[in-house]
Amino acid sequence: MTGSELTNVRSPRVKAARRLTKRAFREQDRKFLAEGPQAVREALRLDDVTLELFTTAEAELRHPEIVTEAASRGVPVHRASGEVMSELSQTVTPQGLVAVCRLVHVPLEEALRGEPRLVAMLAHVRDPGNAGTVMRAADAAGADSVIFTDASVDPYNGKCVRASVGSLFHLPVTIGAPVGAAVRQLRERGLRVLAADGAGKHTLDDVDLSGPTAWIFGNEAWGLPEEILAEADDVVRVPIYGQAESLNLATAAAVCLYSSARAQRVP
Repeated sequence: MTGSELTNVRSPRVKAARRLTKRAFREQDRKFLAEGPQAVREALRLDDVTLELFTTAEAELRHPEIVTEAASRGVPVHRASGEVMSELSQTVTPQGLVAVCRLVHVPLEEALRGEPRLVAMLAHVRDPGNAGTVMRAADAAGADSVIFTDASVDPYNGKCVRASVGSLFHLPVTIGAPVGAAVRQLRERGLRVLAADGAGKHTLDDVDLSGPTAWIFGNEAWGLPEEILAEADDVVRVPIYGQAESLNLATAAAVCLYSSARAQRVP
């Protein structure tokens, strides 16, 4: 534990961490905040990613293994008062653990290294909760990488990091990729590019998903624009068997990713 308990919300250390709640400062400092035990635990599994850890006395008692792991890795651990933690936290009920981390995204070429078989691309996705949940679904389905296009939400947004439940630290993530350039590289790597859209002529039941596949998922409200649909090899919709009008983005993405994962694993 480094020093005495932090109680001053205006201290330079707290202010330096607090500024990372803003995207401009995250990009400037090349750092972000990971909040909650699961996110912090997964961040600590990576070398040289976690820079410092803030914890309340209560959280230290609940999760001693996290504090011990941080200390063993040489990560400065600061005990913070409830007031300071509330200043750093972006949730209504802080969980008492906030880590300052280095940005972990990688260039597109690195994310597609090797022989990727399943990739998720988020195009014009603006809701951080949905984006984080898609990352989590991609991770669970065994995807090789996730691509955030240049018009999508920042994956280091606090809500997005929390919604990913640690998956941000599990698989290569690329940010700021132009759609056209990303599609070209995906095809060069041998992936078939499918756009998920409710207006697709084919359903998941109609397409062969056994080969390497990249899925493009669009905006929550208006889906994918025509110019992006034109980039895809096919436009596919999730079949609706009941009376629901549609599925939300994260649910539809999970269905598509798992359909591909299953098809690639069935002999």
